Amino acid sequence: MTIERFGSAGSGAGGKSLPFVKAVRAGDFVFISGQVAMGPDGEIVSGGIVEQTTVTIENVKAALAVAGLDLSHVVKVTAWLADTRDFWSFNRVYAEYFGEALPARSCVRADMMVDCKVEIEAIAYAPAKG
Repeated sequence: MTIERFGSAGSGAGGKSLPFVKAVRAGDFVFISGQVAMGPDGEIVSGGIVEQTTVTIENVKAALAVAGLDLSHVVKVTAWLADTRDFWSFNRVYAEYFGEALPARSCVRADMMVDCKVEIEAIAYAPAKG
């Protein structure tokens, strides 16, 4: 089995290099690294759970795109919320993005490694070509 790595994770706050890639293909599955509401400047965007979930899912979409995929390929999502009170607002934004093609999902509350309200990782399925 061939393993392909896609896209540097870039830089985080203060320009510090992040030690992982955006996506890894292993066989027919593509694993998307955990994404947060990080803007192009490496800083977490301001705003509440709705704004941060929107940016986070856009970052998941961008990570999928580097591997030639989109949200319709996602079969499993793991989401972490900093505050359980944000669950229903998170679900509303999440449903707008995934629509009828809902993947399996786990969602838990966790202390975050950066000052954000949500982190999302995804596993996508797309048969490898060739």
